[in-house]
Amino acid sequence: MASAALPVPEAAAAAAPVQPKKKSNFKYACTCALSASMATIVLGYDVGVMSGASLYIKEDLRLTDVQVEIMMGILSVYALLGSFAGARTSDWIGRRYTVIIAAAIFFAGSLLMGFAVNYVMFMFGRFVCGMGVGFAIMVAPVYTAEVAPASTRGLLTSFTEVFINVGILLGYVSNFAFARLPHHINWRIMLGVGAVPSALLALMVLGMPESPRWLVMKGRLADARVVLEKTSDTPEEAVERLDQIKAAAGIPHDLDGDVVAVPKRKGGNEKQVWKELIFSPTPVMRRILLAALGVHFFQQATGSDSVVLYSPRVFKSAGITGDNHLLGVTCAMGVTKTLFILLATFQIDRVGRRPLLLTSTAGMLVCLIGLGTGLTVVGQHPDEKITWAIGLCIASTLAYVSFFSMGLGPITSVYVSEVFPLRVRALGFALGVACNRVTSAAISMTFLSLSKAITIGGSFFLYAGLAALGWLFFYAFVPETRGQPLEDIGKLFGMKDAAVEDDDDTATKDKQVKAAAVEMN
Repeated sequence: MASAALPVPEAAAAAAPVQPKKKSNFKYACTCALSASMATIVLGYDVGVMSGASLYIKEDLRLTDVQVEIMMGILSVYALLGSFAGARTSDWIGRRYTVIIAAAIFFAGSLLMGFAVNYVMFMFGRFVCGMGVGFAIMVAPVYTAEVAPASTRGLLTSFTEVFINVGILLGYVSNFAFARLPHHINWRIMLGVGAVPSALLALMVLGMPESPRWLVMKGRLADARVVLEKTSDTPEEAVERLDQIKAAAGIPHDLDGDVVAVPKRKGGNEKQVWKELIFSPTPVMRRILLAALGVHFFQQATGSDSVVLYSPRVFKSAGITGDNHLLGVTCAMGVTKTLFILLATFQIDRVGRRPLLLTSTAGMLVCLIGLGTGLTVVGQHPDEKITWAIGLCIASTLAYVSFFSMGLGPITSVYVSEVFPLRVRALGFALGVACNRVTSAAISMTFLSLSKAITIGGSFFLYAGLAALGWLFFYAFVPETRGQPLEDIGKLFGMKDAAVEDDDDTATKDKQVKAAAVEMN
């Protein structure tokens, strides 16, 4: 007797598994990443606008070269303080509201600098701006990495570097646009305009959701689930991400509800976080910290700030004269940086972090040697216009910013926002930013003095040597993280997951209990 059969369409539907639609929420995750990453535009604008504005500030306020060096580099020191304050603030009130605070602080600082009547007031404005920058560059990559799905995390997290470069370009354009105004007014308008993107940012951020990982840390599972469902590629991935975040936060898998109490666990309070990351790190945590700090250090030690901040002076040393020509070539450099950073954002998740990092650093090394050679030749023949040397300087500078923007520039924030475990991520990223800002300050506050001591060409040969060391460091200590869930990246450095650690702790306690029982018997 033949068994009853389903109609063909129904049978096919029953047999074929339903495939979840991929990337249906990419636009929402992308919008969140764009809104948060806009916070870093304030750093880029300050770097770009100060490269030209400093020429007129020095003239109007009658500053020495030492005062100019301090004025240019001190923002990085202030950003160091801001990054640590931002880390604590973001863990306290959330990533989203921290972005708003960053925008408000930079808004106030831009106005203070624009209305400064003397060097002291101007430096106070630099302090306020620096605090805002520190908040911004700490929280934006962390928020984006925590919101983005693993499949596009590299792309979305690199938006922070994209907006830094957009800010630099806007700063260059502002220099070029207002340079023809009287010198006692033009630099004030250049700096005051920086308040505009800050105001827009504060309004945009109000529509962002909170980071799902911060929500889980606060026990708000229902809110976190809503955000994950909107930002994950599939519903299944949203469930998996929530389970992974709960495990990383120490919440038992079977504990569920709209709001739950987050159990206190080893490393859960602030003192334990500092102990786990700084004062008594495990070998695995030490390797993670070394990789993060190394990437940040070499990003700045290879001379990127010297090229960007002092580009008009570099081009002037290369034989280009006239403010319009100097600022025009500087704008061309800004366009090049922006174009290549946009290209890199679409390659990070395809090619990977490590190949781009190694290729970028190798290219920068060659370009720094070329720039040092060109500047040295021009410096040895001050009364002659050596066309090939000038061309070599311009080509090397444009190629340098291109290589930087396709690798070491965007990958630094992407990589460091990924490698730290959830419980130490905000502090870990703040330490990376601190290393970055201290190195940036050291480079930017010594460039003019260094150029006088060993010549401007010699300075870039020195940066080339540091780039070579950086390449060796990346090759030896920086593993690939492409496509890995945030909660699994620690395994690349040898870290066990939360469940294994808990099992190990339980087994250890059982052994201790048995040993005590044997002794008593």
